[in-house]
Formats: sequence, C-alpha cells, structure tokens
Amino acid sequence: MPSEVRHLVDRGQSHPLVRLTGVLDAETAGQVRSTLIDVLAGQPQAVVVDVSGLRVPHDDALGTLRAVSDETRYWPAARLVLCGGAGDTPWQSTGWLVQADPDAAYAALGPPRDGLRVRLELDPVVGAAREVRERITEACLRWSMAELAGDACIVATEMVNNVVAHARTPMCVLLGRHGTTLSVAVRDESSVLPRFSGPVAPTAYGGRGLLLIDSVAHRWGGLALPGGKVVWALLTPERINV
Repeated sequence: MPSEVRHLVDRGQSHPLVRLTGVLDAETAGQVRSTLIDVLAGQPQAVVVDVSGLRVPHDDALGTLRAVSDETRYWPAARLVLCGGAGDTPWQSTGWLVQADPDAAYAALGPPRDGLRVRLELDPVVGAAREVRERITEACLRWSMAELAGDACIVATEMVNNVVAHARTPMCVLLGRHGTTLSVAVRDESSVLPRFSGPVAPTAYGGRGLLLIDSVAHRWGGLALPGGKVVWALLTPERINV
C-alpha cells in the first residue's frame, strides 16, 4: 500500500501546532514539506510540530525536516520545535528544537510577542506599492527602526510591482521585526520564482528590480509554496553601515 501522511493544523494555540500522523518516507516527504512551508509562510513567530503519530521507517527520511529548517533559516525566522518523538529516531539531527510533548514545547517557547508583525492583503493594482510603503514607514517608526524604512520600501516596491506587472494575482505582504532585523516578504499565487543573474547592461530594458533588492538586502530569496510562492528579504542596520 502507498504511504500516507495526514496533518491537522491548530491555529488556536499561541503558536501554530501541526500534528503529523502516518509514515514519513520518500513518497510522503514532499507532502510534509508543503504542509510545513505553507504554515511557515504565514510568518508565525514559532511553529510546533507534533510527531508522536508519525512513523519514520528510515532515518534518511528526516532529510525533509532538515531541508525545511535550512530553507527557512533566514525567513520567516520562526522558531521550529518538534515534540512527541520517541524511539531511536535521531530527531535532533533535523536542526529543530526537540521537546517531549506540546506542553513542554509551548513552555520552552513562551508567549508570542505582540505588535511585531504587519500583514496586508492586496489586489494587483496600481497604487498597491504606495500603500505598502506607507505601512512600512509607520511600522519602522513604531519599532524604532527608522534607518531601515527606506531600504524596506525599496524592496517592497520592487516585489509588489513585480506581482502587479507579472503575476497579476492577489498578494499578501508580510513585514516582521526580528530583534534588529527586518523581514519583508510578498506571497502571490504564481509559481514562477525570481531568477537573479547579476547586473544588467545599461541599455537593457527592465531587469533592475532584483538588482535593487540585492543591493540593499542582507539576504533575500524565494520559497515555492503550494499554489504560489513567497519572495523575502532581510534588512539589517549592519548592511546600511557597510
């Protein structure tokens, strides 16, 4: 019989709780990755994954969880916690924090901090980028990160305008504060990930949006998601002072 993994996402907790049940192997690895990346794309401060109902016949299958940890190391900067693992499976090799059960996981994480996320749902219309810039400027002032507002506006403008011009789908703009670091991300319903090949010729038409993002961001990239993608960038004061 083919392997199967079922998932239940409980968003009523202080941090999202994902319960995985079934068998994690080569057949179900892609499904598990899609589930976890989709939850992480909402930019929570942490995600708890209960694997007490998950069977792992071979430790090689844990590469899926390691890959999720690596893919999201810089964005969305959520803390990842596994709980409920038992037996000889080396859960610690995934790069996730490991706790005995959900109660221990939530105790280790503590409550989420309020006011550190901004979420905007927008249509792909002219003027969308202007609305985003206004919200970014206000948030940066509130977070005492005024020095990052200009670069954040540059990044968001390019991302949003790319959705308006090319993807032409509804979008979700996510702004988050992570200590002294600011994350900007735009999720849309197009599966086409951006490709950056370096500087463009002075006579070239277009192609400078990613160059602008690359010039001001500490790191940036894209994640393929079920039904679309998210493009993200991290901004740091250190980059400004270089």
